[in-house]
Parts: sequence; C-alpha cells; structure tokens
Amino acid sequence: MTIGGSIGLILGLFAGLWRIGEEIFDAPLQMLRTIPFIALVALFITWFGIDETAKIIVITVATIFPIYLNTYAGVRGVDPKLLEAATVFGLSRQETVRHVIMPMALPSILIGLRFSAGTSLLALVVAEQINARSGIGYILNNANANQRSDIIIAGMIVYAVLGITNDVVMRLIEHLALPWRPNIVSRPKTSAIAHRKIPINLLIVKKPYS
Repeated sequence: MTIGGSIGLILGLFAGLWRIGEEIFDAPLQMLRTIPFIALVALFITWFGIDETAKIIVITVATIFPIYLNTYAGVRGVDPKLLEAATVFGLSRQETVRHVIMPMALPSILIGLRFSAGTSLLALVVAEQINARSGIGYILNNANANQRSDIIIAGMIVYAVLGITNDVVMRLIEHLALPWRPNIVSRPKTSAIAHRKIPINLLIVKKPYS
C-alpha cells in the first residue's frame, strides 16, 4: 500500500498542478482504472512468476487509482477565489501550493488514502490465493478443498475485523490531520427554552370571537 499510495499521490499532484502531467498520465490511468485488478493477476503471474513479486505488484496496482483520482480531484477542486486571493497577497507558485492548494486538497487526499487502504485489503485477499504456503489465504484454500465451512467463516470474520480496524485507523488519521474541519453531524445544543415545560393550556388554540 505504501508504494502504490506514494505513486498515486505523486501522479495525482503532478496531473493536478501541471497540465502537461494531465496530458501525459490522466488518460492512460483512466483507461487502466476500468480494468479490474483481479483480471490482471493472471498476467502478473505470467510476467513475474508465482513468487512474492506478483503479489506485491497486485497490491501496488490496486492502491494507485483510488488515491490518484481523489488527489487529482482535490487539487483541481480548489476554489478559484482562494487562488485569486493568494495572487493578490503576492504568494509565489510554491507558496500557493503549500499554503492554499495542499490544505484544501488534503481532505480529498485522505479520502483517497482511506479507499486505498480498503482496496489494499481486498488485493491482499486475492494475492494470498497465489501459490500461498502460509497465511489466511492458504488456510482458506485448504478449508475449501476439505469443505470446512467453519474455517471459511472464521477466515471471513478475520478479514472483516481487519477491515474494521483499517477503517478506524484511517478515521483517526483524518481526525488528527484535519482538526479544523467542522463536524456537521454533531448534535446541536438545545437552548434553555427548549427544556422548559410548556403548559398544556398554552398549546390550545382558541378561535377568536366573531
């Protein structure tokens, strides 16, 4: 995940900040994105064999696209008024990228990192099916061959726990990296008037006398 995430982040920044990067990388990556990485497993085995290299490449390829797309969208989605304000205040290109573009694109980058983390777990499940001699994938393959449904269910539970742990860690990273982001789902504070008990007779609407 580290290799694929770093590649996706660099390509996303390059394509988002410079038009030449968009022209070089965006179209090929969008084309490759439509191919499921699971379909590339057979090709990687043919090219790199059935050792650990093919597994690492499967996970790397699977994690590039989520963080690339979100990084590219985050950089290109910066409010033009903020860029205009940076120009008015005399910020250089490097200072604008550092103080305006990167902070505004950081939420999208972290969302891409979160998606990449989940995708890497899925890719790990696929990679462990490639000539595995140990690990959860190896255990599940043996359980499937021996028709041990209890072991298969236990393996699925382990993968689910790993996925939940992964998501919790990503949420914690987002919370620490974005302390300024408002929490729009927080429960609003109720006023003291709302806690007062309204007499029932005040709730009765009386008709005016004609």
